[in-house]
Amino acid sequence: MNPAVESVSVFFPCFNDEATIASMVKIAVATIARIGAEGEVVVINDGSTDGSEQVLKELAETEPLLRIVTHEHNRGYGGALLSGFASATRQWVFYTDGDAQFDPAELELLVQHAGPDVDVVQGYKLRRADGLARRVIGRVYHRFVASMFGLKLRDTDCDFRLIRCSVLEQVELVHTTGVICVELVRKLQDVGARFTEVGVHHYRRVYGKSEFFRARAVLRTLFDLTGLWVDLVVLRRDRRTASR
Repeated sequence: MNPAVESVSVFFPCFNDEATIASMVKIAVATIARIGAEGEVVVINDGSTDGSEQVLKELAETEPLLRIVTHEHNRGYGGALLSGFASATRQWVFYTDGDAQFDPAELELLVQHAGPDVDVVQGYKLRRADGLARRVIGRVYHRFVASMFGLKLRDTDCDFRLIRCSVLEQVELVHTTGVICVELVRKLQDVGARFTEVGVHHYRRVYGKSEFFRARAVLRTLFDLTGLWVDLVVLRRDRRTASR
């Protein structure tokens, strides 16, 4: 047990993750017990149209740590994260995706690196388990946003994060698309959050497919990145008012 992490809220955004979300929740529950912390597991069912809702309802009957937040309509990845952060009630909050490309058991690695002088334990992919095209695009994207926004992490796009809630409360997140990850890291940097990084494993997606690489999603991301850059870098607007 790490005395710096007495309690943790774990949440998963879930959009059509029927095949994976139950195992993710069960592994998270077991990991919370193993690290010796008080905890909860929250799943944000972001308007899923498959059997995710039924899977979660059945799981909630046997997993007392599980809470389900349901969006009647899909709000986008950022919208799911906003609900997850707002639902967290513990000292630390950890999130990763519900599609099983990361192993929630590796939360234990992040907890080991948390301490009184750390506010964010950020995962980075030891090796990206995607095809060549996506690996190249991912690398280009990271270098682009890191330069554009002055980000100091090696893998901004790695959604495997443990964040101290008292620091998270100092930032206001507004974006509902995938650029929320850039927004989150930049705003945490701006309020002086102290980061450390830990390598984690990344696995090939077996079920479903990413929504990011559709033309409309890419154009929306570029549009939102431009607006975010103007807001945070050019105009340097201070958005520290809490929204949780």
